[in-house]
Amino acid sequence: MKVTKLSNTEAKQFFLKEKSYCYIDLPHYFSFSNLLNNVTEKIGTHSMSDFFSDTSAKLSDLYGINYLLFSNKDGKFEWRPLQLIHPIIYVSLVNKICEEKNWHYIVKKFKEYGNSKVNCISIPAQSETKESDKAESIINWCSNFEKQSIRLGLEYQYMLKTDITNCYGSIYTHSIAWALHGKAKAKKAKKDDLIGNIIDRHIQNMSYGQTNGIPQGSVLMDFIAEIILGYADVEFTKLLDDTSVYNISDIKILRYRDDYRIFSNNPKTLEVAIKYLTEVLIDLGLKINSAKTCISDNIIKDALKSDKFFWINNKQIRNNNYQKNLHYLHSFAESFPNSGTLVKELFNFYKKIKPKKYIKGDIIVMSSIVTDIMYKNPKVYPQCSAILSKLLDMIDFNEAKDILKLIIERLKYVPNATLLNIWLQRIARPFKMSISFDNKICRKVIDANVSIWESTWLRGNFKKLVDETDIINREAFDELSKVVNVNEIQLFEPYYNG
Repeated sequence: MKVTKLSNTEAKQFFLKEKSYCYIDLPHYFSFSNLLNNVTEKIGTHSMSDFFSDTSAKLSDLYGINYLLFSNKDGKFEWRPLQLIHPIIYVSLVNKICEEKNWHYIVKKFKEYGNSKVNCISIPAQSETKESDKAESIINWCSNFEKQSIRLGLEYQYMLKTDITNCYGSIYTHSIAWALHGKAKAKKAKKDDLIGNIIDRHIQNMSYGQTNGIPQGSVLMDFIAEIILGYADVEFTKLLDDTSVYNISDIKILRYRDDYRIFSNNPKTLEVAIKYLTEVLIDLGLKINSAKTCISDNIIKDALKSDKFFWINNKQIRNNNYQKNLHYLHSFAESFPNSGTLVKELFNFYKKIKPKKYIKGDIIVMSSIVTDIMYKNPKVYPQCSAILSKLLDMIDFNEAKDILKLIIERLKYVPNATLLNIWLQRIARPFKMSISFDNKICRKVIDANVSIWESTWLRGNFKKLVDETDIINREAFDELSKVVNVNEIQLFEPYYNG
């Protein structure tokens, strides 16, 4: 069910779930539930300023309030900043958004967005099945975005595909208030308690006062992104409806977050449409990704992502030659790095070898292949970690430990790879290896007293609450199996007994 269909109290419960707070792929012993529950209880109905140790303090002057968790994107020098939002600010922001009058106002805005020409199918939703909310979101992509695109192949001859460059990192925080209240009202009432300005201030407070970019890694921020993009849909529609410029009637638009697909029987219409979309986004500080913008006359083929289309037509993993299958997956990863299909097929490979005590092939060779895939494809850290844990379990303990040391040495030069270190720590733990990581979150796993958020601005009891509420399930961490279990890494079928 879409979050906009929930009541304000239901929405608050949804946003305060630990998987809404953080959907980053962390090992299962990370747990934010106690922290969120304790902070929610402590905050109550108080405003955030009530917790300041110094009433004259400005949060926007403090650096590192959120915990920045880098994920390398290509094994080289491109990375994506993910963030664990400071729990006090996060809960405060959820409270403000979900106040009855504010929530009703925001929901009303989304209803207005629904009158645009753009069919948005990415509004965050609460799963109504056994699947997780994140899994439900991916199912929504496949079922609605891809399938609807293919169905539209019956009506239209051409499809334009595009997306927004660095969408979350480019969002202008003031545009949140523009989207909810209009530019003129938002600017005139900048210091008033309009919910758009409240959201803007919260984000600036957690971001060193910066007005460019919103944190990535939580459902709440996905929802805030949809506020801005929904507003863009409305402005885009106004330009499309301006018949004095160009009569556009033969058109259909699908949007999944910052991905757009525009359909028409006239390529000229698509050229005009992308021009209008560009103008709307530029006004919001966003821009089209020219490298990913193209017009296709083969909707059936191009409705699918290129990695999925290739896999469907070239699938070669049909036997139990596991080493050969890994070579093929490595080749596929070279052609389609960080792809969803790569994640899925590595997981399927892991499920095949998980129940086996022995498989044919050279364990060192296979470990080397998996490590190289891991090096260049950060999206598959969990799946590759699981495969490595199983391969190492098939050989002598001391030999496995020596190979793991080589794997860690091979991967240590990946820059800004906090997420990689977290998963290496997971598979190294059962070997009782002493590994020194230079990031706080890995040290937090070992030492509960390590603080990962900047909390010096908080009054004593509140600072103590944030610093001392553990985010690690110590029992789960101490009892880690040498082999990663299936349910530690899978997105779907959460009740699978692995």
